[in-house]
Amino acid sequence: MNKKITHTIGFIVALILVNAISMRVFKRFDLTEDHRYTLSEATKGIVNKVKSPLLIDVFLEGEDFPSEFRRLQNETRQILEEFEAKNSNIVFNFINPLEDEAARDRNIKQLSNRGLTPMQLNVQESGKTSQAVIFPWALASYNDQTVSIPLIKNKIGASQQDLVTNSVQHLEYAFADGFKKLVTPKYQKIAVLKGNNEIDDKYIADFIKKIGEYYFIAPFTLDSVSKNPQKSLRDLNNYDLVIAAKPTEAFTEEEKFVLDQYTMNGGKSLWLVDAVAIEKDSLYNENRRNFAVPRDLNLTDFFFKYGVRINPVITSSFYSAPLTVAFGEGSNAQFQHLRWPYSPLASTNNIHPIVNNLNLVRFDFANQLDTLKNNIKKTILLESAPLSKLEGMPKEIRLDLVTQEQDPAEFNKGNQPLAVLLEGEFESVYKNRVKPFPLKQEKSSSVPTKMIVIADGDVIKNDVVRNIPQELGFDRWTGKIYGNKEFLLNAVNYLLDDTGLINIRSKTIEVAFLNHQKIAAEKTKWQLINIALPLVLLAIFGFTYNYIRKKRYAA
Repeated sequence: MNKKITHTIGFIVALILVNAISMRVFKRFDLTEDHRYTLSEATKGIVNKVKSPLLIDVFLEGEDFPSEFRRLQNETRQILEEFEAKNSNIVFNFINPLEDEAARDRNIKQLSNRGLTPMQLNVQESGKTSQAVIFPWALASYNDQTVSIPLIKNKIGASQQDLVTNSVQHLEYAFADGFKKLVTPKYQKIAVLKGNNEIDDKYIADFIKKIGEYYFIAPFTLDSVSKNPQKSLRDLNNYDLVIAAKPTEAFTEEEKFVLDQYTMNGGKSLWLVDAVAIEKDSLYNENRRNFAVPRDLNLTDFFFKYGVRINPVITSSFYSAPLTVAFGEGSNAQFQHLRWPYSPLASTNNIHPIVNNLNLVRFDFANQLDTLKNNIKKTILLESAPLSKLEGMPKEIRLDLVTQEQDPAEFNKGNQPLAVLLEGEFESVYKNRVKPFPLKQEKSSSVPTKMIVIADGDVIKNDVVRNIPQELGFDRWTGKIYGNKEFLLNAVNYLLDDTGLINIRSKTIEVAFLNHQKIAAEKTKWQLINIALPLVLLAIFGFTYNYIRKKRYAA
């Protein structure tokens, strides 16, 4: 008896100890095949920096969601549970801003004013289609700062299922990116080059605003090179990256030497260069035409030495963004979206983190790149579609081309490189050459560094409506969002070795969905199988059991 009591007490004590230990020490296991709930090391590093409450309000809540977006809702909840398990300072809450009919319109207006635009969905249930409005956004607040986090990853031509799949893959990146803005102080500096008639500030305002969330931004005028090149180089070396956004005036040898030595000292650079002079706006004249001519920026030898050449030709593509043209006048005017081959849509099969899972990038009057043999590693980031052709200069560009039928057989030049990443130890453009000015600590080769060259300056250009800059990559006529901003942001992140977050985008998650058409067509059959069949089998079993029982006891 005493032994039983001892065993019972020992069992109770052990149970209490196990419960006490489990409250303080626990382990979560991710048994999914794609490890979708395993946070990356970069994300863990950001989450560990949260030292005070970080509050997240998720507006992806509601009862009438289509099944695909209920999946996104569940995946969002589960990834936030992972964040919460990693750091108890992270607290989240799901809110339905449309639940209260009386406050519905006011909530929609308030969220829209903060840039949290609603999304209208087609809901297909039981073979019927209806409309639903959702807010696929979250707001994260930390130490009196708030950032908005998009939960939808748009992709041109994607179905609702593809949209949700892309968004689920994007969730960890979206939240980690938002958290980083809140908990990580800025320290790297970017110089936006001025002095060679670069694109006006209002046309790059959206992208500059975006990267300003992560880095310090300042203009840097190269005009000072002519007065004091030594000081200009010293000042430029204080920046981690320079961006040359569509220069249209030729660079002097002194300016090129300063930029070359900046690279030799390990500086990173992002070049968006047009080797052909033509603007889309210049076509909206009385004749509805203009001439495209080569543009000499005096950079041919500069890029040639680094291993790339921008050719003064236009890359046109059968697979391109449309041009919106008005037909008719006044109230009778009609807008049509017509194929415009001079706005090629670029992508790549490359899985490099800059372009992996990237939406299509829109170019305008893009040129073509050649890569040259040297010791620099070259990675083609973007290229045109296989149905492409090259048009030499000078070339008359006519706006009425949009009304003419294009022959796919003419677009026979295959994929054309439009953006390239250069990495390695660069050799100076001025090695074994007469220098434009004497330099005490001149270098003929660089430390390992990086450079990206894009054969179109308009990739960074946002529209301006009533003098207000619009979102980069957004086509207000078609409502489509292209991947220009994400591509350039990833490029800047990579050049500045800020690769932790963009590597998260390489994560691939397979999301399984139900086939709604098949569900509607086979609904009755499966209802019979799931409801009637068990009853039939139960009846057969009952009759059989009673028959055998009666037969046995009757004997």
